[in-house]
Amino acid sequence: MNILKDSFGRRFPYIRLSITDVCNFKCGYCLPNGYKIDKSDNRTFINTDEIGRLAKALSQLGVSKIRLTGGEPTVRKDFFEIVKILKKNSGIKKTVITTNGYRLDKIANDIKNSGLDGINISIDSLNTDTFKKITGHDRLEEILKGIKKLKNLDFKNIKINAVLLKGVNDSDKDFNDWAEFIKNNEIDFRYIELMQTGDNLDYFNRYHVPAKKFIDYLNNNNWVIQTFGKDAGPSKNYLNPKFKGKFGVIAPYSEDFCKSCNRLRITAKGDLRLCLFGNTGINIRHLMQKDSQLEELKDLILKQLNFKKESHYLEIGETGLTKNLSTTGG
Repeated sequence: MNILKDSFGRRFPYIRLSITDVCNFKCGYCLPNGYKIDKSDNRTFINTDEIGRLAKALSQLGVSKIRLTGGEPTVRKDFFEIVKILKKNSGIKKTVITTNGYRLDKIANDIKNSGLDGINISIDSLNTDTFKKITGHDRLEEILKGIKKLKNLDFKNIKINAVLLKGVNDSDKDFNDWAEFIKNNEIDFRYIELMQTGDNLDYFNRYHVPAKKFIDYLNNNNWVIQTFGKDAGPSKNYLNPKFKGKFGVIAPYSEDFCKSCNRLRITAKGDLRLCLFGNTGINIRHLMQKDSQLEELKDLILKQLNFKKESHYLEIGETGLTKNLSTTGG
């Protein structure tokens, strides 16, 4: 079996599949003015039949994990139908999602019954006012209620992500609040270093803080780094025997971050992106139209890996095609 492997020896068992660009939040680091339709691109979002064919091709190329992203993936009316299609594909061992959690308290039962293998929820602060300031919405309590429902349903793999923002959610009090939250909850919490995109330079310059600040906190409070599996994401995880949950750090500006890259991205309109911050993307949707195109689709994806670069070059301000994180799922 041909597997996804680039010229640097990196393998790619993990795909981040965006199913919509639409998001109903207005996070300052992503869509501060809310979602606006891209009038320069009138293509529709990939449909369920196309997703099914794509998943089949990917599974035959060694992909075992697909993360559904957006935008906000749950705004799609056929979201659970998409999950069902992926779960039917025996080659895809894990189907997970990243969500802002705005409907979580209403769809917790559906999430549990769908067979989803994991959920990542974006919560940038446990302080109600700070959360509202960052996201533009006063919905923190609803989201936390949804998490509690999932826990009561014995849903196992829950992770929370927050973007680390200077002077907003990077104090010892913020870190301690999260430590208290995961102390008796089997939940992974990860801080993500704020990344520069094509349209957020001013915001980036104002709020970027190196992930080292949180790492220093972890090291000073007896957290120990953990090893992880081949289909894991980019997070470096930390354990402490006194806590049921884990802490994690995603630090794209750190040295050698790209050496462990194991994921490719496909946009909601069917473009293959080799890197979140790459300068190139190729449309592969035309090969998702018929079952008979499977081999052509696989061949095109394999050939594109020859063009994957060693690094994203974020450290020198290269942001590639990514105008904002809603277009490629972050």
